[in-house]
Amino acid sequence: MALFDDEADTAVRTLWSRLDDAGLPAARRFPPHVTFAMATDIPAKTRTALRADLRLLFIPSLWLHSLSTFATTEHTLMLGAVTDGELLAVHSAVHDVLAGKVRNPNSYYLPGSWIPHCTLVEGVTEAEMVTAFGVAFPAPPIEAKVHRMVIADTTTGELETLVTR
Repeated sequence: MALFDDEADTAVRTLWSRLDDAGLPAARRFPPHVTFAMATDIPAKTRTALRADLRLLFIPSLWLHSLSTFATTEHTLMLGAVTDGELLAVHSAVHDVLAGKVRNPNSYYLPGSWIPHCTLVEGVTEAEMVTAFGVAFPAPPIEAKVHRMVIADTTTGELETLVTR
């Protein structure tokens, strides 16, 4: 996952605070971020290879430019990132390293399925979703410079830094 510079981190946390003030559960499990891949296990050798590749890649700024939701019943309010060639190249490079080496890759994050986003609220009712959109709107565009690339352990909450910029 890509963690943001201080300014972008603060901008997302400000939106989270507005949602919290409205009684909506902001997605605060991890710092503001965009997830590039997800799997139940990423072996140590694969983490080393990913770290090496990420050191060589230019990781572009992410423009969080749209307030949106998925067209499903998952009830996730998010800031969608502008998807350009540079971002897709980094995403593809990450998945090239992970291909065939991780256990249970999450299909939502695979190339061709990935919707880069920063989650604001998730797992709410339909009525809460409508309220959340009203609270977060208008959301100003946020230029999120990638500060760190990390692997997050969703069980322990631990973040393992792969690259710092």
